[in-house]
Amino acid sequence: MKKEELPNQVSVFPLSNFIIFPKTTVPLNIFEPRYIDMINDSMKLNKLIGMIQPKTSYKNQIVPELHDVGCMGKITSFRETDDGRFLIELKGLIRFKKVDEIVTDKKYRVLKVNFENFYEDLVNKKEELNFSDLKFIFKDLKSLFEKRGFIINWKALEKQSLDETINALAMASPFSLEEKQILLEAKNLDIRKDKISQILSTYTFDDFDNTTIQ
Repeated sequence: MKKEELPNQVSVFPLSNFIIFPKTTVPLNIFEPRYIDMINDSMKLNKLIGMIQPKTSYKNQIVPELHDVGCMGKITSFRETDDGRFLIELKGLIRFKKVDEIVTDKKYRVLKVNFENFYEDLVNKKEELNFSDLKFIFKDLKSLFEKRGFIINWKALEKQSLDETINALAMASPFSLEEKQILLEAKNLDIRKDKISQILSTYTFDDFDNTTIQ
């Protein structure tokens, strides 16, 4: 997608503790009526929807407040099940900044958005990082994932490109909503790698090396 093809508004799916990055693909199981409507409308229009996290305080709100940054994706696969659900695959294209919420007669939410801080997401460029740089991250991530009951095919991950690997681990990680938002907003892959390392350092201390006497 080119800069001039980007929309100035996007329908959004607010999903807590879930992020999608540019150049990654995720499966989604759509069953709520309002989001069934959203996918139907998107398929007729441009196949684009935005993924954005609600803030932590949303539990007390009928309409949850949203974070400022999300990621727009394109529906690349669509299937309707016998019981009326939609099974889709969404490929991340570019992150966006929320400008305002648009009042519509739709059951789902629509945002006015700005992409100017994230045009680099549209560029396919080689990041200057090596897997050797990530050994310490993989080691700590592996421990954290296993402790939390997550199973990751690490050998398969190493066959992917580096940005796909880091982004896939960030999306699948058992990090908090706020921690995932920090990773989503990281300007580039190098910064995201460092942020993962920083977050992991707090987990590894709490979960594995805490020798404080209670």
